[in-house]
Amino acid sequence: MPSRSATLHGRALAVLGAAASALVAAFVVMPGTLAASGPGEDFGRESELADAFRAAFVAYWNSGERAFPPDLDALVDYWFRYHVAKAVIAALLLSVLVAAGTLLWKAFLRADGPGAGKRFALASAGVLTTLLSLAAVMANVQGAAAPFASLLPLLPTGATGAADGALGAVLAQVGERLAVAPGAGEHAPAALDVMIGDFARHHEAMAAIAATVAVVLAVMSVPAWRRFGRTGPAERRTRRTLGSFGALAASAALFVMVVAVANTTTAAAPRPALLAFFEGGW
Repeated sequence: MPSRSATLHGRALAVLGAAASALVAAFVVMPGTLAASGPGEDFGRESELADAFRAAFVAYWNSGERAFPPDLDALVDYWFRYHVAKAVIAALLLSVLVAAGTLLWKAFLRADGPGAGKRFALASAGVLTTLLSLAAVMANVQGAAAPFASLLPLLPTGATGAADGALGAVLAQVGERLAVAPGAGEHAPAALDVMIGDFARHHEAMAAIAATVAVVLAVMSVPAWRRFGRTGPAERRTRRTLGSFGALAASAALFVMVVAVANTTTAAAPRPALLAFFEGGW
């Protein structure tokens, strides 16, 4: 018969599971509505947002101005609010999953906890969803930091973009200007400078976010390894749990640090990477 502690843990896990399910649904459904609460339109489908951005991008490039025209400015503001909403929801989901993971860890260490198969399934699902929610937080903070650059993937690139009428002509001009070395030939259009700057900021943001996450993960692995070293061989379940957590945290920290270095490299020289994007190399 389950102990009172196990029953309470089970109820808490049920509540956290329901909260996580609600937040996943909110992450998918709510950001567009929340973003539209400010000035701007509510884009029910991504195709509508893409069409609006493509038209605004052509107008911006042809304007010759550095400042965004009203239509593009409204889209960038909308996309900023959209990413902020997603980042907040993802952060709440991450908090819930961390709390659930803590309860699962305690249940795993109890003698009256779930069976080995169930523990493994719960642990695997918990780790996967937690990592996905962490990635969602990181990506959406990055998107909010540089919303114009995060809209660029809505443009058709490569051969697809070249066949797209007026937009194709503009994209060809962007590619031609990016291929010219800085300082060579005539002065680059103001829109190009803005694009390169926001693209660099986009990668600077991820570099900073990833470096911070890597440090946090590395710090989290230290007490797990210390406790692992102090745990006797007889406590196999505890040692296995601590060792698994320490190894996972250290491995994740290493992977995220690689992401930080890659984004730092791109931010230091954004022009070739942006050219590769417009040529369809991404």
